[in-house]
Amino acid sequence: MGGWNTDSGASLHGELIGREWVKQGHQLAVLTFKDYAFHGTQITGEDEEYVNRCFTVKGYSPEEFDPIPFLTANYEIFVIEDLGMLPLNSLRKIYNRIKKKSSVVNIIHDGKLSSEPSFYQFDWDAIVCFDSRYREFLTRVYDPEKIHIIPYPCHPLMNINREKARKKLNLPLDRKIIFGFGPASEKILTNIDVIFELAREYPILLLITTKNKKIIEKYRELKGKGPLKIEVREEAPDNKGLYDYLHAADLLLLNKKAPLWVVISSTIYQCLGSGCPIVARDSGFVEDLDREVIKFSNRKGLKSSIRSVFEKDKIYKETIKSASLYVKKNSASQIAYRYIELFKSLKKLEGKC
Repeated sequence: MGGWNTDSGASLHGELIGREWVKQGHQLAVLTFKDYAFHGTQITGEDEEYVNRCFTVKGYSPEEFDPIPFLTANYEIFVIEDLGMLPLNSLRKIYNRIKKKSSVVNIIHDGKLSSEPSFYQFDWDAIVCFDSRYREFLTRVYDPEKIHIIPYPCHPLMNINREKARKKLNLPLDRKIIFGFGPASEKILTNIDVIFELAREYPILLLITTKNKKIIEKYRELKGKGPLKIEVREEAPDNKGLYDYLHAADLLLLNKKAPLWVVISSTIYQCLGSGCPIVARDSGFVEDLDREVIKFSNRKGLKSSIRSVFEKDKIYKETIKSASLYVKKNSASQIAYRYIELFKSLKKLEGKC
């Protein structure tokens, strides 16, 4: 139960491990948001036959919640993703029926304890979080023995053929391409002057893909000013299309500041497997990563980070190697298997898996 085929981090997480479970031979049923009231900004793919859109996102009015799929499906494990986005009180009305026939696992996406009482009305068999930062605040209200750390999964590694990708996307072969996509691409504008300065040293194309009209207009206002070439494409590519862009680019730039609570960047885990180096602002989003990304904290650092990628220096090579090792260790298939091992360990499934 949670997001599916939308552009949210929780949806991506569910898709990465859920599709791996199917590949591994397990039966999967996905109960997700109605296509007119979901968490995220857009639908990103076509639903598989095992997907049932049967409830609306929390706060949608009027709330809709069809209990029949929850009560009639035959399952041994019930997994909930991103509880804060779900219609909690409707779920609570049938929760005891769910608990009678299955173990229930809650995958936490919230970066701090919720102030909403209804958040705590469920008795979980296991709680999964992504790293020790989450565990630290969760142990204040949950049984520590029920809390398990399983990292966010990565999209599998894919080989880069930059020339082929650029020809496919009709992009220039002779320019350094800095790529940004989605709502986060607006944050690049905060330090756009740095990229303008680098454009005096390197032939740079700043490539942006987004459907946000406001962001598109901001970038179009900059076109033709100075040596920097800017191209904006009004689209929101699916994961396959996104990887085409990542393979074509020299680097992905993420310039997003983090809130005060615990966060991760699902974008990074989605993109690490592309082999495209990621230059990211040093914030809570990359706090749990080391050399897998190139971090910057100011204008000078951003400039040297981009230059490092363009020159393919020692830092760039260490980043590519570290990212590859991290993806192999935390690939979707590996993480999906760790969940299956957790499911096996739950008392209600002893001897059944």
